Amino acid sequence: MRVALVHDWLTGTRGGEAVLAEIASFFPGAPIFTLFRKDGAVGAGLASHPIHTSALQRVTLGGRLYRPLLPLMPQAVAGFRLDGFDLIVSSSHCVAKGVIPPPGAVHVCYCHTPMRYAWDQRDDYLRQVTPLLRPLLRAELEHMRTWDVVSSARVDHFVANSRLVARRIERYWRREAEVIPPPVDVDFFTPGGERGGHVLMVAALVPYKRVEVGIAVAREVGLPLHVIGEGPMRRALRRGAPATVHFLGRVTREKLRDEFRSAALLLVPNVEDFGMVTVEALACGTPVVGLEGSGTADVVVSGEHGRLAPEGSVAALVAACREVLGREFPQGALRTRAEGFSRQRFRRRFGYLLERVLPARTSP
Repeated sequence: MRVALVHDWLTGTRGGEAVLAEIASFFPGAPIFTLFRKDGAVGAGLASHPIHTSALQRVTLGGRLYRPLLPLMPQAVAGFRLDGFDLIVSSSHCVAKGVIPPPGAVHVCYCHTPMRYAWDQRDDYLRQVTPLLRPLLRAELEHMRTWDVVSSARVDHFVANSRLVARRIERYWRREAEVIPPPVDVDFFTPGGERGGHVLMVAALVPYKRVEVGIAVAREVGLPLHVIGEGPMRRALRRGAPATVHFLGRVTREKLRDEFRSAALLLVPNVEDFGMVTVEALACGTPVVGLEGSGTADVVVSGEHGRLAPEGSVAALVAACREVLGREFPQGALRTRAEGFSRQRFRRRFGYLLERVLPARTSP
């Protein structure tokens, strides 16, 4: 059986790439088709696969500049030649699910979320551009919505990373999706050391992560805030932050683990599609404050592993943080919860899915 893997782009190692790496391990040597890549941006596991990029690779400055190319991405992903492949597995948060499979092939899409730009965060992205350009961008995003719905028919089986994303798939595309949570390396993220007295956020510094809300919550709670992550809002956030907020930027996995171990709690003030850092925190024995109705709710049982605020206001999140800080959460219970999202559990679930959706093949 010939297998092709499709991923939106390979410019860093985040949650989507961790999922892709685990899926790729099912199919050693299977080619990966991606719109563009950045040299050195993927680990050895993915780098061992043949990687084919689209024509957009030539105009992204080595994978560094690509967001303005969004209108060109549907055509680019449809241009991949997949003749002769029997199974297509796409890992998609933007356009990868729009690849055109050859006749007779089975297309399984692991969907991290329908593209944010066109759906649940469209208005946030519109606010980031000058008012003069908003009508043009709004029209382009409406065109992307139409393409997004039409191209969803190219998928035979959808897999969602959370119940929230499964609901989006049903709402936007009128398709059902099986929920298989992403794999988390709970063998690496383990308890250890002394619990400290700071709030931790692990997030890209972009608007929808609501880092400014996290800053306000930590100020009200009266604890320092450590922020791990980079992004275009770094300068603006640092300019308005008090001295008790420490922006740590990108860190090693070992440093990230140390931060989880020493934090009083992990704060997730935004609606997450799933949120692998939530599982990593629990694996290290750290309780979590998040939001009801978020992908965080697939991981955190409110009152058992932290607290889920009923809405995203500063006041509601402050109340949730104070409740968590005022009681003990046994590390063993948090760790046990995290182990339900292990890489091994993902492999069993995804392997069983493949057994069910692939047609039976008989020897000639």
